[in-house]
Amino acid sequence: MKRAVELARRALGSTSPNPAVGAVIVKDGALVGEGYTLPPGQRHAEIGALEQAGQLAAEATLFTTLEPCCHYGRTPPCTDAIIAAGIKEVAVAVIDPNPLVAGKGIERLREAGIAVKMESAEAAVELYEAFGKHIATGLPFVTAKYAMSLDGKIATYTGDSKWVTGPLARAEVQRMRRECDAIMVGINTLLADDPQLTARDDGGQPLERQPLRVVLDSHCRTPSAARMLREPGTTLIVTSSDAPGSEIGRLQQAGAETWTSPLHEPGMLEMGEVLVELGHRGVVSLLVEGGGITLGSLFDDGLVDKVKVFIAPVIIGGMQAASPIEGHGPEFMSQAWQVERTEIQQIGPDWLITGYPGRNAGEG
Repeated sequence: MKRAVELARRALGSTSPNPAVGAVIVKDGALVGEGYTLPPGQRHAEIGALEQAGQLAAEATLFTTLEPCCHYGRTPPCTDAIIAAGIKEVAVAVIDPNPLVAGKGIERLREAGIAVKMESAEAAVELYEAFGKHIATGLPFVTAKYAMSLDGKIATYTGDSKWVTGPLARAEVQRMRRECDAIMVGINTLLADDPQLTARDDGGQPLERQPLRVVLDSHCRTPSAARMLREPGTTLIVTSSDAPGSEIGRLQQAGAETWTSPLHEPGMLEMGEVLVELGHRGVVSLLVEGGGITLGSLFDDGLVDKVKVFIAPVIIGGMQAASPIEGHGPEFMSQAWQVERTEIQQIGPDWLITGYPGRNAGEG
């Protein structure tokens, strides 16, 4: 199952709105086939593993990170292929989160005389947290990512932020980008950093598949010469009715797509509506890279599902130095977000804290 999870991670970011699945076939203690989900319309993980195993699949055991599908979509049911191949046992890590089909794949296999067992794998559960939210709500799973110093700053008072963390932490960010469907930043981050927001390989070259780049820019201040507009992939500028039509046209001429969002308050986009639009566009997992106003708005509206915070062993100081989370914030500590199920990982000299924000039980 550990190998199946590794295979599934290869597919993250390329299969949406389908889930990324890994499958392994074992016979007489030897691995005889493996596969992972290909982009929509192409083969599922189980089919890839069965094709590689060939006749060796008969009387073998199949390990899969997600319950095999038993319904027709863009491809035929995987359960039919598993039964036809003569698999004798299937180990499943996670039941399909889709309530319309949950458990039906396992039921179909058992009806055919195949033994099915559940094999717990926490790493596999994490694989489907975004898919589970999207299938239930139509909204993307929102991960807030930022890097800060020991004193909670993301840049100096002049705005310089290159680099808060070291190269190994930045390489981890590239992995996050490769595994998401979209990356979002606010206009202030774009103007300050002129980021590329690309997913790159270990050599620093942009990959063929790029996540959607989303910029929150209510007044169309994005420069036509912004670097991300010259990168492979699609840039979506989320603007508002306050933006002049001529400026919207300018950005479209520069290569961006645009979408007009309602305003939550003067100058502030309605973040909930932005997420609805991204969900309609098939964005299952959204990585938000800043800045403080964007992240603050998401936290104020209770729209953050997960946090990934890099902490560097440096102290920046400065009253005017930027902080990672702005917005209105809570009035009382009892209303603060408590990060639960935390994990701490050292990456070079830096630390990565991962967790899930939840309201304090003491909030009235």
